[in-house]
Amino acid sequence: MKKIIISTIAISALLFTTSCEHEFDTDVKDVQVSKGDADFTKYVSLGNSLTSGYRDGALYIDGQNESYPSMIAQQMKLAGGGDFKQPLMADNNGGLLLNVGANVQIASTKLYIDSFIAGAPDIKNANNNVATTVTNTVLAGPFNNMGVPGAKVAHLLAPGYGNVSGVLLKTANPYFVRFASSPTTSVIADFKAQNPTFFSLWIGNNDALLYALAGADSSVETLTPPAQFATYYNALIAEIATTNAKGVVANIPSVTSIPSLTTIPTNPLTSAVLGNGNVAAGEANIDNLNTNLYGPLNQMLTAFGAGDRIKPLSKTAANPLLIKDETLAPLNAQITAAATASGNPTLVALAAYLGATYGQARQAKAGDLVPLTTKAEIGKTEPSVPASLSARGIAFPFADKYILIPSEITEINTAIDAYNVTIKAAAASKGYAFVDANKKMIELGSQSGVSWDGVKYTAKFVTGGAFSLDGVHLTGRGYAIIANEFIKSINATYKSTLPWVDPNKYSGVKFP
Repeated sequence: MKKIIISTIAISALLFTTSCEHEFDTDVKDVQVSKGDADFTKYVSLGNSLTSGYRDGALYIDGQNESYPSMIAQQMKLAGGGDFKQPLMADNNGGLLLNVGANVQIASTKLYIDSFIAGAPDIKNANNNVATTVTNTVLAGPFNNMGVPGAKVAHLLAPGYGNVSGVLLKTANPYFVRFASSPTTSVIADFKAQNPTFFSLWIGNNDALLYALAGADSSVETLTPPAQFATYYNALIAEIATTNAKGVVANIPSVTSIPSLTTIPTNPLTSAVLGNGNVAAGEANIDNLNTNLYGPLNQMLTAFGAGDRIKPLSKTAANPLLIKDETLAPLNAQITAAATASGNPTLVALAAYLGATYGQARQAKAGDLVPLTTKAEIGKTEPSVPASLSARGIAFPFADKYILIPSEITEINTAIDAYNVTIKAAAASKGYAFVDANKKMIELGSQSGVSWDGVKYTAKFVTGGAFSLDGVHLTGRGYAIIANEFIKSINATYKSTLPWVDPNKYSGVKFP
């Protein structure tokens, strides 16, 4: 789900136990393995980064070897399944280089926890963010794992999606370039050419998630309209059906179920934060902000009946981020006029700027979502802004791409609900097994989480065990939980008895 654009140590400190044996109710580990009505001879998986084994913000070998399709394939081997070949990266650093006369890095290396600072993980990119895998090096296929990081539904149908000349133009995908059978082929064509006997399909996440991670800013990413999604998805299913393979499809999780959008609070601005660890300095900064910005803005907005938008900062409590909310009635002209008439030389000098910048500004509140990537932007200088007012999220309102507001969250989840109706109907129309991945992700996001043999997994960032350091993709353990959902559905639909995998045997978040 990443735009083409995270062995556990001290596990007792990471996870805690529960009294239940495990949360799966009908384990078949003691039943003789059989294929039932299915044929696992040639299993091919279709999807995006979740299918590829992407995690920690990158694709790398250890993650690929713990992809959920690879886990499923291992169980299928016990019932007559064949080998499962994956387009492995060059190393465990991740990241991609594109050779266009000189190597240009187009994807970052994996994330890792370097240390903990005041209890919070200091997350960095491996290998000083220097990639070694070259996109232009095309691997000899075919490959059973056809998960393509960054792909939307329409991309699986698109000819030329693996053409290296289209990477910088964003008409092709650098990951598919590495294993496409030709520059003109499509993902679905290479899938069909393998004559699969069984398939899995988990696609559609990027049609909504990339837009969500971009703060619902359509100039950065777009949300696929549900009707268009249905057209592409049904076309994809129709192409898959021509192979006569049996298979399993999964739906799409809600954006509010992943730690990438639920970890950072809307009110991270404490005196310590605003003073870079020095509380006294932070309090002095708060006094300055209240005197020269928050106080005057609150007075002006109060006069316009909008005093709840921006209130003075507190020295003792955590303060909310300052954001722009396009749903608010613009008060640009009123603020400009009030600043001009104030008689305060500073406000008069900045009158036009204040109106244009704070006309739709407000402080973040419950119901807003702050992407993990926004954390690094807090306090950064906004270009071409007076220095005293240039700190993003503090004195300068965060732009749309940094924050999700309630109306945007509703828009995205409404689209996902519609996507999921399409996916379930398509699966039912062909008799394919169906996995409710959305339900499982919601379960992981609950306080009780998911347990296996006394180990509890949740969607809590870093310590929950299921999600990797990018907050979007799963750990090996998280992928194992998903693999079991696929296996459970396969067994129920095709009368097979594939055994489940043990999530506790796979890797989680690695601590320094």
